Order: sequence, then C-alpha cells, then structure tokens
Amino acid sequence: MLLAASATVLAAALPADPVKAETTELYTLETTCTVKGGQPQPCVVKAMDDEEEGVTTYLHSLGGSDFSIRVSDDAPLTMSAMAPGSSSWVQLGQAHARFSTNTICFNGGELCVVNPNYLNSVREDNPDASAGRDLVGVKFGADGRVVITCWDEGCEEVK
Repeated sequence: MLLAASATVLAAALPADPVKAETTELYTLETTCTVKGGQPQPCVVKAMDDEEEGVTTYLHSLGGSDFSIRVSDDAPLTMSAMAPGSSSWVQLGQAHARFSTNTICFNGGELCVVNPNYLNSVREDNPDASAGRDLVGVKFGADGRVVITCWDEGCEEVK
C-alpha cells in the first residue's frame, strides 16, 4: 500500500497537457533526479492534485525536459508516465522507493527522484506497513493495477 499510494496513476485517455487548469498545486520541490542511470542533476518537482480525475500528477522538470508521473488517488492503485515530447500516458511496469535515501524510481530507473515530501506522506498514511522498512517495490500488470508488492530483501525476488 505504501508505494501503491505513490504509484496511483490512471492511464485513461487524457489531454496532452499533463497539468490541467483544474488542478491544485500541492507543492514545488527543488531536488535531484536521474534519467536512465545517468548522473544526478537538479530538477524541480511540482505535485498537482486533480480531484475531478482522481489523480495526482508529479511534473519533473530537468535539463529542459519534463517527465510526468500520475498516481491514482483511490483504489485500485495505478501509475502511468508521460515522457518528454509525448502526448500520451503509458502504464508503468514497476516502481520502488527507498526511504533511507528518499528516492523513488520508476520502470527500473528510467526516472529516479529524491522526494522526501512524498515519502514522508506515504509513511504518515501507512505507519504500520512502513515501520522498520527501507525498500518497497510494486509491479504493475498490463491493466496498470498492482500485481505484487515487495519489501526490503523480498524485492530481490521481484524483478
């Protein structure tokens, strides 16, 4: 449920603009991101809530490019991504978060971001599930729903 809360993105057909006018900005964070295992670089994360669509969109701006991740607010948890230059949402295959470094990675490191705001809220929303845990991972099925969740060393078994 931890990363599920961070993975909730609906991949329904949406307008090309990842942040719509009806959204409410939750926060803006100056942090670091990596793309495809590259060097960490400064990035800005803008979290936007869209109550009508039932999603939160995280816009990651780095190096002149924008990467968007959408997480569904309600069950079932889904996540999707929109790459720079794209106009469509694509279901994520997997995501994982490491609490000790405040890092969240999507699709095996295609995009990683240091985001303590998000991970702190995940811990607050799920204190029992996250107590004493460092790594949580989720794998998504073809329909975008979580098919497996793993914790710590159990994530070695889930690739």
